[in-house]
Amino acid sequence: MTVEIAEPNVVTETVLSTCRLPARRPAEVLGRIGSLETRLAVTNSEIDAAQAVRYRVFVEEMNAQIAPDAMRRRRDIDAWDMVCDHLLVLDTAIEGDSEEQIVGTYRLLRQDVAKGSGGFYSQSEFDVDALIARHADKQFMELGRSCVLPQYRTKRTVELLWQGAWAYALKHGISAMFGCGSFSGVVPEEHALALSFLHQNALVRGEWTVSAHEDQYRTMDLMPSEAVNARKALFAMPPLIKGYLRLGAMIGDGAVVDHAFRTTDVLIVLPIGSISGRYINYYGADAGRFAS
Repeated sequence: MTVEIAEPNVVTETVLSTCRLPARRPAEVLGRIGSLETRLAVTNSEIDAAQAVRYRVFVEEMNAQIAPDAMRRRRDIDAWDMVCDHLLVLDTAIEGDSEEQIVGTYRLLRQDVAKGSGGFYSQSEFDVDALIARHADKQFMELGRSCVLPQYRTKRTVELLWQGAWAYALKHGISAMFGCGSFSGVVPEEHALALSFLHQNALVRGEWTVSAHEDQYRTMDLMPSEAVNARKALFAMPPLIKGYLRLGAMIGDGAVVDHAFRTTDVLIVLPIGSISGRYINYYGADAGRFAS
C-alpha cells in the first residue's frame, strides 16, 4: 500500500506510469467456488481492470468525487495502488482475457510495505499509528477499496474475498487486520441505529483502542441503548461491516465523513486471535476450505 504517498486520490502521470508489476508470473489461485476464483493481480492490465471496477462502483454508482485525470481515464486510482497487492475475484465463465473476468477486488497493504512507503491509507482518518505503536510485536495489514459489481454481490463472492484475504494474511504472518468500513452518505445521523449499535456493542477496548482523529471525529452513539433494536440495526448495516462483526471484529471510536467518496467511515479492527473459531473451522486454519 505505499511509496512516498501523495494526498489520497491525487493522480499524476508519474504515479500512473510507475505503477508497474514484473512480467507475468503464474497466478496462484487462492480459492474457487464454481466459476468464481480469487487470486492476486499478476499484471498491470489486471490492476487497471480492477481500477475500472472500482470506478464503476465508487464513481458511477456511489457518486464519489475523484481527481480529474482519473475521471478522464474512468479509473479509481491513487498513489497507494503502486504498492498494494490487489486481490481479485474473477468469473472464469466469462469468455475473454482475465481483465474482462474481474468482478470484485480488495486492496491489501502489509505493515512492512507501508512502513517504508509513507503509511496506511486509513491513517488520514484514524489514529492507527498509536494502535500500531502499542503492538510493536505484531504485524498489521490494511484492507481497503473493497467492491463488487452489483450482479455479483452474493454470499459466494464475499466468501471468496475473505478466503483470499485470509490466505494472504496466513502467508505473511499477519497478526491483525484493519480498514475502513463505509456507510453510504455524509450524514451520520441517517445511520443512527446501526452506528449506535456498533458503538454500544462492538467498540474497541483496552489494547486495541483506536479513535478517529479529533478534528474529524463524529460521534456514533446517537441513540439511547434502550432504543436500539439489534435485529433492525444489523439489517440496516452494510453487508461488509456485518460480515466483519460475524468474524469477531471490533469498531474504532468515532466515525469520519469522507466527502470525496460520499461515505461515513468507521474503522474495522480484527485481531487474528479474535476471529471466531466457527469461521476458522469454516475456511480452514490453513485457508484450505476453498483452495483449488
